[in-house]
Amino acid sequence: MGWLSAGDGYEVALVEGRVAARATGGRAAGRQLKSLPRALKDHPEVDRLRRFAEWLDRHAAGCVAQVDSWMVSSLPVPTGLLVRVWPDEAWQSALRDLAVVGDDPDEVGFLRGTTEDGELRVVNLDGETVRMSPRTVTLPHPVLLPDLDDIREFAAELGIVQRVEQIHRATWQRPDELAPKATEVREFAGGSFRSRFALAARASSLGYRVSGGYATARVRDGGRTVEASVWIGEPYWEDTVETGGLSWQDQDGRALPLREVGPVAWSEGMRMAAALYAGRDIEEGKSA
Repeated sequence: MGWLSAGDGYEVALVEGRVAARATGGRAAGRQLKSLPRALKDHPEVDRLRRFAEWLDRHAAGCVAQVDSWMVSSLPVPTGLLVRVWPDEAWQSALRDLAVVGDDPDEVGFLRGTTEDGELRVVNLDGETVRMSPRTVTLPHPVLLPDLDDIREFAAELGIVQRVEQIHRATWQRPDELAPKATEVREFAGGSFRSRFALAARASSLGYRVSGGYATARVRDGGRTVEASVWIGEPYWEDTVETGGLSWQDQDGRALPLREVGPVAWSEGMRMAAALYAGRDIEEGKSA
């Protein structure tokens, strides 16, 4: 975005997300000023740029949230859609270097760009840049990726940094040996917080929904929507509170036996429970 005239003697522009000014005359002509002059604080052009910067921040956050949703749910995304949004820097930042899978679920590549012909450019696990043009691709949840440890090692060699946490996302595998009627995991129960408000605030800050006495995470797994829930105490409870058990419900609110919980729903539920538990109060002298 270029420099815009803002009154006599100044121009303004967005520089790294902030409104900057430079003088148009005198010895400082053409040089960016360290701070915004007092005369420009309430200038309409400055106000317009500030509001535009706020919109850009919201747009970037929205792109990240949407891509994260596609990834967590492993939803098929039209290749044409990715090609159309790629020129947008916010979308590009959210999508770059994510692991993508096309028609062959065993062919994983890291998204690096698009072509004028409507194809995706990816770096495959042999280190080669190839083109792919399936009708749809998935941005798979890491628990579904084969040989995840090898993929992580290869990504480290390439220096890959993902804006949306995917390949380095913490994952949990559902144990094979589970009681047939068990519906609750208590591995992360018993984490003590000074108040229910503190625990609820932590859940919200981590992006989880707080509803009634629970922190919840809704996940689409294997074609169905499942909600993971962790008990965090009754609303307005003022005394200390502890994290409760983790359970899963289907769309009808039925408690799912642990054996019926899919791999993505299991991993995301455990991730939520672990993240809440990690913020617990630890008595002095005791280890974390």
